[in-house]
Amino acid sequence: MRSVRGAAVLVVVAVLAAIGFVVFAKDGGKDSNASPTKHSGPAPDPSSSSASGGPRKEVPIGDGSTADTGPQPNQPKTEKLKPGEKPPQFVVFSWDGAAEMDGVNLVTRFRKVARESNAYMTLFLSGIYVLPESKKALYQGPQHGVGASDIEFLYDKNEKATIKAIRDAWLEGDEVGTHFNGHFCGAKGGDHWSVDEWKKEIDQVYSFVQNWRTNSGWTDVPSLPFDYKKELIGGRAPCLEGQKTLIPAAKQYGWRYDASSKGGNQVWPKKIDGLWDLPLQSLPWPGSPTKTQLSMDYNIMAEQTNAKKDAPKEQWDALRKQATDFYLGGFNRAYTTNRAPLFIGNHFETWNGGVYMDAVENTMRTVCKKDGVRCVSFRQFVDWLDAQDPAVVAKLQGLGLGQTPADWGTVTGGSGAPVPPAGSAPYINPPARKE
Repeated sequence: MRSVRGAAVLVVVAVLAAIGFVVFAKDGGKDSNASPTKHSGPAPDPSSSSASGGPRKEVPIGDGSTADTGPQPNQPKTEKLKPGEKPPQFVVFSWDGAAEMDGVNLVTRFRKVARESNAYMTLFLSGIYVLPESKKALYQGPQHGVGASDIEFLYDKNEKATIKAIRDAWLEGDEVGTHFNGHFCGAKGGDHWSVDEWKKEIDQVYSFVQNWRTNSGWTDVPSLPFDYKKELIGGRAPCLEGQKTLIPAAKQYGWRYDASSKGGNQVWPKKIDGLWDLPLQSLPWPGSPTKTQLSMDYNIMAEQTNAKKDAPKEQWDALRKQATDFYLGGFNRAYTTNRAPLFIGNHFETWNGGVYMDAVENTMRTVCKKDGVRCVSFRQFVDWLDAQDPAVVAKLQGLGLGQTPADWGTVTGGSGAPVPPAGSAPYINPPARKE
């Protein structure tokens, strides 16, 4: 498979940067303070045309690159949280790039892990991953030449596999967002783009997804089963750059969130200019009472090996365990206190023997079936947020890092003792993980 140029650049800036509620009911265990409602979990819809399903009616859009297949299947049931109930612990696993590479097939791997873990995910698709390299002249990133890109175009067989994997993931309930196109960072990257330049980049995102069939000439690959103008409601910018001008641009397309912040604490999110700001988060580093790192695989690797991607094999077990403990420490901090959502970002990569992929899988399998936990996509999370009473959302947003209310009824309604002021119950260090 091709290596991805610029991977070492990704998130370097981030490395340096140091809701009445709705419950997504989950089959199986229930939270001690939650309603005992259930749903069947994210199993493939038998009416879908995924690899394991039957026919699903499709109405082609444009050249048939995409199609209207009706509402997205396998979406979680929603219910109002009753007064006094504790909010769910949301966890969002998101993937930058989302390419399927032959011999590795990590999109397929994590679709399987997510389905087995009762989880949904967000796939941030890079637009040029559905644009054949022979047509790369169709792309011109802001402030860059025709056909230029800091990540490589895919081989045709990998592009076809990516389209098929994205199709099946959406039919299984996952979200398809965007990681934009050429992955430009630094001097001519997103931090230096105007609103109009971001709009130029976004227009090309839509064009490549909506016209991949015309651009490729392929007739042996099924359509993407969604209208991308409706499906695309958010993304994550390369290197977490450019949010200041990206958000005004994204707002003009009706997007509802942005995941491009350079990092934040584990607190309930707020909106910036009408869009939910959903940042990667600073999580406690295992074994340290003060050190933190950003909740992304590249940043873990930067902390562990100074971004070295081929550490000696004898180190892999320790790196894998430390990365897993890092994610679980962040989860436990929120789960046992303010129930702020946990946002985890990743790349489909095999750095250091794939230990970071293993850490994500370990985390997903460990946390997603716990009582009161909902592993969801960003779209599902903002759907949940937007359905809520703004006054209750504001109370959640007022909970500080590691703060636990004396009585959740004071937040979600009902009687109870006053919520302690923010910062009155600081969280020092995550509990030790029990093997």
